[in-house]
Amino acid sequence: MEISPASRISPLFCLTIGLVLVFPIPSYLADPDLLQDFCVADVKAPIAINGFPCKPASEVTPDDFFFDGLSVEGNTSNQFGMSLTPGNVLSFPGLNTLGISMNRVDFAPGGLNPPHSHPRATESGIIIEGRLLVGFVTTGNVFYSKILTAGQMFVVPKGLVHFQKNVGEGKALIFTAFNSHLPGAAILSTTLFGATPAIPNDVLTKAFQVEEDVINEMKAKFGS
Repeated sequence: MEISPASRISPLFCLTIGLVLVFPIPSYLADPDLLQDFCVADVKAPIAINGFPCKPASEVTPDDFFFDGLSVEGNTSNQFGMSLTPGNVLSFPGLNTLGISMNRVDFAPGGLNPPHSHPRATESGIIIEGRLLVGFVTTGNVFYSKILTAGQMFVVPKGLVHFQKNVGEGKALIFTAFNSHLPGAAILSTTLFGATPAIPNDVLTKAFQVEEDVINEMKAKFGS
């Protein structure tokens, strides 16, 4: 009796298909829905998995869901002429597990939010006051930038190096939003030249193709 093509299917193939159906590939899974209304962070507890443990409901107060920190102008008297006020889970516990946060960024004339990246979030922002050059660089080394004014928005894809620079004559203000309750930030200058313990000089001299005295000067500027 002739065996039909269907009957020639390998048992291993069938097992593989079965496993894929039962255990879908993680990259295609959406974040699970919350199983409670909220999970206000217990910020005094160690971080567990992707968030803080929840405070007992009996200890939750209205203040956990409201935050006025972004209403205060920041002090821009520093080497960058910029002040960043974070509204993330560390300062606003009600954001825990919700996947959102915001920052306020104030700029003195000429101020710079230096090149940095957010490893855990895409960033969007709106200019409230002033005139800013906003730019980012792709992994293909392509630079995208534009000068924006009040009311205009921008977006920076997750993990890409970007900056904002005040190119107007007066102060500037932006609000930024993230799809993470703790997006993180890696500032290139302080990450490379202010790490503890320090990155070896021979690594940095070779990476930047400069003499060691240049690296020492940069570490003196950005080291702790």
